[in-house]
Amino acid sequence: MQVPDSTPFPLDHLSLRGSPDATALITREGELDYAGLERSVGSVAAALKARGLEAGARVASWLPKTRMTSILPLACARAGFVHVPVNPLLKRAQVAHILADSGARLFITGHARLATLTQGDLPDGCIPLGEEDGAALLGWGETLPPSSADPDDLAALLYTSGSTGRPKGVMLSHANMWLGAVSVAHYLGLTPEDRTLAVLPLSFDYGQNQLLSSWAAGACVIPIEYIAAKDVIRAVQRHDVTTLAGVPPLWVQLIEVPWPPVATLALRRLTNSGGRLPTSVVRRMRELFPAAEIFSMYGLTEAFRSTYLDPALLGEHPDSIGTAIPFAEVMVARADGSRADPGEAGELVHAGPLVAKGYWNDPVRTAQRFKPAPPDSIYGGTAVWSGDQVRADEQGLLYFVGRADAMIKTSGNRVSPTEVEEAAVASGVVAEAVALGVPDDRLGEAIALIARPSPSHGRESEAELRNHLKRELPNFMQPTHILWRSELPRSPNGKLDRERLKSEISA
Repeated sequence: MQVPDSTPFPLDHLSLRGSPDATALITREGELDYAGLERSVGSVAAALKARGLEAGARVASWLPKTRMTSILPLACARAGFVHVPVNPLLKRAQVAHILADSGARLFITGHARLATLTQGDLPDGCIPLGEEDGAALLGWGETLPPSSADPDDLAALLYTSGSTGRPKGVMLSHANMWLGAVSVAHYLGLTPEDRTLAVLPLSFDYGQNQLLSSWAAGACVIPIEYIAAKDVIRAVQRHDVTTLAGVPPLWVQLIEVPWPPVATLALRRLTNSGGRLPTSVVRRMRELFPAAEIFSMYGLTEAFRSTYLDPALLGEHPDSIGTAIPFAEVMVARADGSRADPGEAGELVHAGPLVAKGYWNDPVRTAQRFKPAPPDSIYGGTAVWSGDQVRADEQGLLYFVGRADAMIKTSGNRVSPTEVEEAAVASGVVAEAVALGVPDDRLGEAIALIARPSPSHGRESEAELRNHLKRELPNFMQPTHILWRSELPRSPNGKLDRERLKSEISA
């Protein structure tokens, strides 16, 4: 495969990649060709610039998928600002944390969402903009031309959960996002004739890349919200979709419902990340979508994406996460930094230009994850030490072994156990709690909450606890199982013994 051009450009130049009269974006507001996309990016950028914000100001958006949501990543980049997309599924506490941590100066959202926040949830000097203001941004009379930003400048903060504490903002440069888009468009073989259905959240690196990689190829992207699998099927058929990205729970839903043959034959490529697809699901996908190539991938927000498996190898190596994507160097390292032997488990280390710039305002956690590459690295410099254990076979194909930290990966989302535990204790129903991930065929991992009731409550208060968690946490962070214990086991140093609880649950 020919290596793609590794020269990074300012992110907003993606609106120049397609033929002016080719369709670039389809949303509920209608279609935009590439000429219209370029005009819209320029006008929104000019409207943002007119707000008088300083260069590098953070512009947060908490919106469903609309024309505005799709354009903001490029418009903020063109205006010299940093985009902070907030997952529309998040609730007040998570949104308030992201706004405060990022120091957002502008907050674009709908009135209903804004009404869920208090004045104290907005950082000092942060200006909220509602639906009418958003429409004014799109209809701004002036435009800004393509930027001349340094590709190393910060372009976005994508918030991702860690195993402890609140979500942290991963700092992505123009170059990180440009080269990530070019890399994916290249190995997927996207062309201007392709049409990508964007069903994943645009606040998610995998989800946002549906937009960026499509535009890097001069192709069309159709962002949609969906409730059930049938909504996805209807959109595939209505828009002659050729490319569909998903996470394991979505694929499980999609293979369980009937598809019109014309829709299954139109699909040319299916991609999966956010967890391993069971072999039975892969087999059914190959039966249901005979014209489509299936790409199994592995990624982490701190380096965008690391590996993909050549679809031709999927039948023989269904458990493999493949090899490095373009612009990535992926190594399996021992604790001392030396290379692990074939078959030996080690930490996945990712070096190269896709590596993010660290965590926003968090030098301690940045130093823990972003460290010098192993001595024999081709790229050298700073690498992401993922914390994930993998092994390579004699052919160099990589296999996921396990997660070294306590992160729960459910429905393609990274969930911090600490956030679930703190929300449970804040209910007043629970005195102590431990959240763990347990294997689940649909979700990858389900969340199990092991709780000791507070003295004023008992196990009969579970409904009160669940109602509290539904108010405070998004759906993907809700425990599937709540297990009550009169006492929780402790380690010799007095801490809650998570490993013992995990062993007991697994057994």
